[in-house]
Amino acid sequence: MQTETKSRVDQQTTPAGHNVTVLRFEGDIASTSKDAVLGAYQALPKATAKLILLDFTKVDYINSSGIALVIQMLIEASNSGQKVYAFGLSTHFTKVFTMVGITKYAQLFPSEAEALAAL
Repeated sequence: MQTETKSRVDQQTTPAGHNVTVLRFEGDIASTSKDAVLGAYQALPKATAKLILLDFTKVDYINSSGIALVIQMLIEASNSGQKVYAFGLSTHFTKVFTMVGITKYAQLFPSEAEALAAL
């Protein structure tokens, strides 16, 4: 059974002093996750959210509709001049994201610390 998708926004600072907006997802990401994924992204202030980090550590499952939502979000971010990075994906979903071309829009990292250190 699918668990409801939740999202929340945090602010972090990289070791280099850059401000990063972190979108933290929880639950399963599917077609019913549009508000939690796209809605959360679209609510971010475009003028200040230039670096965005997607946290998938509490996501258990992403189906093809959920992947389509993530791709749509990444395309919107690219068109807005935002840089997006992601971390916390399982080995399986890291492979899936790479196969479907998500890595063209978002660099993937194993952990939040590694992502922040690279920004």
